[in-house]
Amino acid sequence: MHLKDLGHLSIRPCNSTSTHLTAFLLTGIPGLEDFQIWISIPFSFMYLLAVIGNGLVMAVVAWDRNLHEPMYLFLAMLALNDVLLCTVTVPKMLIIFWQGLSPSTYPACLTQMFFVHALFLSESAVLLAMAFDRYVAICAPLHYATLLTGSLISKVGLALLARSVAVVTPSVFLIFRLHFCRNNVIHHTYCENMGIAKLACNSYALNSIYVLTAALLTTGLDFVLISLSYWLILRTVFQLPSKEARTKAFGTCGAHICVILIFYTLAFFSFFTHRFGNHVPRHVLILLANLYLLVPPTMNPIVYGVKTKEIRMRVLGLCNQPK
Repeated sequence: MHLKDLGHLSIRPCNSTSTHLTAFLLTGIPGLEDFQIWISIPFSFMYLLAVIGNGLVMAVVAWDRNLHEPMYLFLAMLALNDVLLCTVTVPKMLIIFWQGLSPSTYPACLTQMFFVHALFLSESAVLLAMAFDRYVAICAPLHYATLLTGSLISKVGLALLARSVAVVTPSVFLIFRLHFCRNNVIHHTYCENMGIAKLACNSYALNSIYVLTAALLTTGLDFVLISLSYWLILRTVFQLPSKEARTKAFGTCGAHICVILIFYTLAFFSFFTHRFGNHVPRHVLILLANLYLLVPPTMNPIVYGVKTKEIRMRVLGLCNQPK
């Protein structure tokens, strides 16, 4: 019986179509192996910035009762999601950059895949909830306090979690139906759905169809609804009687619009280049896949710190407290 060993991971063929798979081997960024130690420097800096920045946002919102309002509670949810998303991917990524090829057991790889996709979906859902918050605040201000109650926000948080789990769980079970008999090497820095599925010996067409459909019905639909919300917001803003009122309304939405543009621009660009950019070098695709998970968590606290006066003043006050 042939045995392929890579360190402590192996694939033992059980028959012509299936295997006993013990682990996958993550290679990092193909073609840039000699530069990965240098790539790790900005990635490490961005990860630290994301954790510290989002941690400060969560701390400020948690400690200041004046910020226990829907807008800031959704912002704290976004910050928590960003920290988790970075932590699921970046530490393993840095190990690969520093040490080279890194094995990941089959359960660990599927677990990482689950959390990467679930947290990405919940990030999109939180942005949608924040868009709805701004829509109600500007287009129906008299109903804001009665619509966006603490109870509703709690239910929204649970709904976001439930949606992510419900959408991503079938994709994990679809991986279980695949047989791996030739290769267990993933040319990537983290385990993601199609990267695993493409290693299968049997057809992964069902996996591909499900992933594409799920993406369109979740992230794609979120983007459409966010765009609709801001179209209605802008229409309302331009009808405001005074320039001061319009400026104030734009100010409350400015940070959110920046965050949305950063998140969806990177996500959609990476998504479409992976599927339709046949002539795009693989290392470019992998770098994009890393950046669309790392750049938004890094930029979100910076954008909100600059654009949102309340957050900026509280963070500065927190940092300037006497020791």
